[in-house]
Amino acid sequence: MSPLPQRDFTLDPPDTERLANLAGPFDGHLRQIELRLGVEIANRGNVFRVSGRDEKVLAQAEQLLRALYDEAATETFDSNAINLRLNQANLERDDEATPQDVAIRVKRGTIRGRGANQARYLHAIATHDINFGIGPAGTGKTFLAVAMAVEALNESRVQRLVLVRPAVEAGEKLGFLPGDLTQKVDPYLRPLYDALYEMLGVEKVVKLLEKNVIEIAPLAYMRGRTLNDAFVILDEAQNTTIEQMKMFLTRLGFGSTAVVTGDMTQIDLPKHVKSGLRDAIDVLRDVDGVSFTFFEARDVVRHPLVARIVSAYDRRDATDAQTGPA
Repeated sequence: MSPLPQRDFTLDPPDTERLANLAGPFDGHLRQIELRLGVEIANRGNVFRVSGRDEKVLAQAEQLLRALYDEAATETFDSNAINLRLNQANLERDDEATPQDVAIRVKRGTIRGRGANQARYLHAIATHDINFGIGPAGTGKTFLAVAMAVEALNESRVQRLVLVRPAVEAGEKLGFLPGDLTQKVDPYLRPLYDALYEMLGVEKVVKLLEKNVIEIAPLAYMRGRTLNDAFVILDEAQNTTIEQMKMFLTRLGFGSTAVVTGDMTQIDLPKHVKSGLRDAIDVLRDVDGVSFTFFEARDVVRHPLVARIVSAYDRRDATDAQTGPA
């Protein structure tokens, strides 16, 4: 295999404080740039090497590093500042690069993708502003998205987390459930609470909810809002209408990341209503800056029997599609 193209350059004048400011704690700022552009960055002092498949992206990476080094003389960077500059630069990505390993550091330890599909999913979230994770239950779509959101909050790349679900009735009617509106919709949001508790601990989640740093809400509450510097997750998106999906995606503001997760085999909408998630796959598949990761039964990380159950239903659905339901 031939070596990847690379660019070597020197950042002048030599200055250890500026280099530390540019690189960030444990080279965290350089890692952000690598993930966003799909390149590899190595340095010894102020001598840098950038490697990747696309010469144009390498040139952009060098230009960005030079500009950041100049700014580092007068401004102290954090991960949020690096993220803002990456957004402002509107750089291209090397989408053919091999997905880099993304290690997520949360309260429970370090989380990595299990298998190639999860690794691609994490890499896509790190390098795209809008991401879709589509596939059966148990593939880690929501869990990994929440983990990425928590890490972004811990590293101050975003100022708040917004976790959203459509409150669609799966065989029950909300009006017949006891309690006020909050109590009626809380059961639909419970999986998001559970993931947060595992990542941060119950006490910290409660405090962040009280401060509105974390917001968990039904999809209807998003209308009319613009979300800046936020990590936004729309879970169970197969139960959105086309209008709701468009409304959600257009809430995204500057410095924000959105992840949309759903399972096309679990649609609870009325038969005559097309899923907003299915429509988004058709409409946005080729839009630059939007990523799609499709999970399969083999990606299920729950009990092994779950994967076999998913496969059995998939085979039945494929047969029905060819011959019609029995």
